[in-house]
Amino acid sequence: MITVDDVRRFALTLPRTSEHLIRDRVKFRVGRIVYVAFSRDETVMGFGFPKEERAALVAAEPEKFLMPRESDLRYHWVEVRTSAVDEGEMRELVLEAWRMCVPKKVRLEQQRQAARP
Repeated sequence: MITVDDVRRFALTLPRTSEHLIRDRVKFRVGRIVYVAFSRDETVMGFGFPKEERAALVAAEPEKFLMPRESDLRYHWVEVRTSAVDEGEMRELVLEAWRMCVPKKVRLEQQRQAARP
């Protein structure tokens, strides 16, 4: 199970990330683009994910992943139950969502830094 604090500790290490509280919901953004957001009760975490792949993700693990609400289907977005993921998987999901919204130059620099011993 992950918490907002777990995500915060990791997300704020990613370049250009900022945290915001919008309508009682914690969100992490790069500029104006939200790449991670929590439900008000913090039991569901939404994150950036390719639209073309989300139906397969949800179908493969419906107990873990959820489609976004109907009004959010137009976005590159999917949701996960916070009780169903561990910290390692959360890091992968958050990192990939972040990579979708930062400039390529920033993404490549972060990859170089992560590869250093």
